Amino acid sequence: MASPIAVIAATDAARIDDQPARWGAVYAMALCSFVLIASEFMPVSLLSPIAHTLHLSEGKAGQAIAISGLFAVITSLALSSVLGKTDRRIVLLVLTSLLVVSGAIVAFAPTYVIFMIGRALLGVAIGGFWSMSAAIAMRLVPTESVPKALAVISGGNALATVLAAPLGSFVGSLIGWRGAFFCVVPVAVAAVIWQAVTLPSLPVAERQSARDMVALLRRPPVLFGLLAVAMLFVGQFSLFTYLRPFLEQVTDVSPVMLSVMLLILGVSGFIGTVLIGRVLNGRLFLTLAVLPASMAATAVALTVFGTSVVAVGILLAIWGFAGTSAPVAWWTWLARIVPDEAEAGGGLMVAIVQLAITLGATMGGIVFDAAGPRVEFLTSAGLLAIAALATLAIGRAHRGLVRQSQTSAA
Repeated sequence: MASPIAVIAATDAARIDDQPARWGAVYAMALCSFVLIASEFMPVSLLSPIAHTLHLSEGKAGQAIAISGLFAVITSLALSSVLGKTDRRIVLLVLTSLLVVSGAIVAFAPTYVIFMIGRALLGVAIGGFWSMSAAIAMRLVPTESVPKALAVISGGNALATVLAAPLGSFVGSLIGWRGAFFCVVPVAVAAVIWQAVTLPSLPVAERQSARDMVALLRRPPVLFGLLAVAMLFVGQFSLFTYLRPFLEQVTDVSPVMLSVMLLILGVSGFIGTVLIGRVLNGRLFLTLAVLPASMAATAVALTVFGTSVVAVGILLAIWGFAGTSAPVAWWTWLARIVPDEAEAGGGLMVAIVQLAITLGATMGGIVFDAAGPRVEFLTSAGLLAIAALATLAIGRAHRGLVRQSQTSAA
């Protein structure tokens, strides 16, 4: 998934610009974001061996992503109220340490229940880190360097998007899925140590109120936009979570070709995040609609041409480009629609995205087990088509409000 840090514009305490920039801490947070994203989506590339070892169906194994998403939702909404004014340096170190614990539990889990406990701890780390990361990063560097700091942390996310799935598949084929998961542990340990050394004390003056988020939901443009976001992510992850079983059962790829396919997906997604910003300024709503529409068409095409390795490779390139670009476009929408309340909006977006990922993985697993991969992919296509149509309606309403405002001003 895209990181929320690029659109959250407020801090949870005043920051003094004459303090020295803490670039070491910024890069340490980038490493943490890499571990988070790699850990969250590694099951996608290892779903089949996980299911085999733990004697599960692919659909039930896919709930590993659903459970981390569920706990991320709960954490993102509740963490600020629970923590109060606790030093955010301590909180961030605890959350990063949870990555170590989670990775070790998952790697050595003897049963499905223990495996899911490890994934739940990962969800706590995900929700907590993304809820606080922007506010922390903006206190580490002078104002003029904030965009660069946010880009650096986003870079960890982008790199994980490119590398996690293909590397997970490749390493899993060499040392097993447990070994692949354990490879994350030493990287997480390095992130904890690096942050402990570089992060300054980060006291908090005020706690964030949940009332700000509730107030935003009372605005129709925000509410309907977030519903469209939810539909997009439900549709996306009802397919993405079960991509490996599809490639194995329908496309019949070898382990090496599986890694190649996932690499195509990741590289095209990285390219999408680099290029998408060029078309957002003047065509935001059109772009927001075209991306899920193209994903829906790709999902349908996969069910038709799924037995062709070449066709599937091309279609996955399209899916990766659109699927990674779409969240970036929606974060841009959020920054424009609530520029003065971006922190509350960002918290809502984190919760909505993670909840949608949970629902998508859960629903996709049920359909996959009941009707097979082709029907499951067509279900994803239907959800994405609804997201595209909803976005077109939102864009039309937005243009109407703009024209009405201009007429009133004249």
